[in-house]
Amino acid sequence: MKILVTGGLGFIGSHTVVELQNKGFEVIVIDNLSNSSLDVLDGITAITGKKPLFQKLDLREKNDVSAFFKEHTNIAGVIHFAASKAVGESVEKPLLYYENNISTLVYLLKELATKENAPFIFSSSCTVYGQADKLPITEDAPVKKAESPYGNTKQIGEEIIQDTCKVHQTIKAISLRYFNPIGAHESANIGELPIGVPQNLVPFITQTGVGIREQLSVFGDDYPTEDGTCIRDYIHVVDLAKAHVVALERLIENKNKSNYEVFNVGTGTGSSVLEVINSFEKVAGKPLNYKIVNRRPGDVIAAYADTAKANDELGWKAKSSLDEAMDSAWKWEQKVREK
Repeated sequence: MKILVTGGLGFIGSHTVVELQNKGFEVIVIDNLSNSSLDVLDGITAITGKKPLFQKLDLREKNDVSAFFKEHTNIAGVIHFAASKAVGESVEKPLLYYENNISTLVYLLKELATKENAPFIFSSSCTVYGQADKLPITEDAPVKKAESPYGNTKQIGEEIIQDTCKVHQTIKAISLRYFNPIGAHESANIGELPIGVPQNLVPFITQTGVGIREQLSVFGDDYPTEDGTCIRDYIHVVDLAKAHVVALERLIENKNKSNYEVFNVGTGTGSSVLEVINSFEKVAGKPLNYKIVNRRPGDVIAAYADTAKANDELGWKAKSSLDEAMDSAWKWEQKVREK
C-alpha cells in the first residue's frame, strides 16, 4: 500500500517514514525542504534498506497538489506533517502560519474528498488545550483559546477536518494531539536538526552540551510546581512515530468508531525543565551550563497526557523513558557535529 507522508523529511515525519517502511508500506514523501534536508533520505535508507519515493513540492501551490494526485492515483492513506511549528515565529508572522498550515490542509482535503476511501492522519498538538483545568489531560478536556497563531492553526485544522468528515463520509481521519516529542532514532542516522536557534528545549540542551550554544535559559523557577519550573510530557519520537502507524492501520482496517477521532499521544508522565536538564547531565556525564531567567509569556504551567484512550483503543503505549530519549538525542547531536 502506498502512503503519502507530507513533511516526511522533518523530525517526526522522517521517523514515521522509517516505521511505515519497517511495516511493509510503500512510502512517498512530499517536502518543500524549507525546514529539512535531502540528507534525511539517506538516513532513512540506511536504517530501512529502502529509499522512499520523494517529490519536492510546496503544498501551498494548489495546482501542484492537484497534479500530484492526478499522477499518484493509488495512494491508500495520507499522514500530514507539513506545517510551520515555531510558537514565537507564529506570533511575529501570523499570515505565514495561516497560509502554510491552513491552506495546505484545505488543498489536501479537497483532493481526498474525490477518492472512494481516504484514511487521513493529522499532526495536531496538545497546545489546543492551553492551560488545562485538570491534569492529566484527557481528550474530553475543553479546547481553550489559542495562545499563539501556531496553536490556533492546530485548532482550526482540527475543525476543518471535522467539518469535512461530516459531509464526506469517505474521508476517515484521526487527529493525534502530540505532547513534547524528543530524542532520535537509536541508529543516530536521523534526529532533530532545527535550522537556526532551536525553539524546543531538548535540542537547545544538546547544542549547549556540545558547545554550539553558550548557555541555556530556564524561563522561570517560580511556577507552582515542585521545583518551580514548567512541566511537560516528553515522548520519544520513535514511540510517537509508531502511534502514527497504528492509527493509520486502524483506519485502513475500518476499526475506527467514527470517521473523525482524536487521540492524545504522550507518556502520561510530566517532567519539569530541571528534571530534563538532570536527565541530560546523567546520560552525558557532565554538567550543563544554564541560568534561571524571567518567565516567558504564553508558557502554561504544566501539561501532561492522560493516555488511556490511546492505550485502550489503539493498543499503543509509549515505551521509552526520559533518560532513554535524552540519551538518543545526545548521541544524535554528537554524530551530527562529527560530520
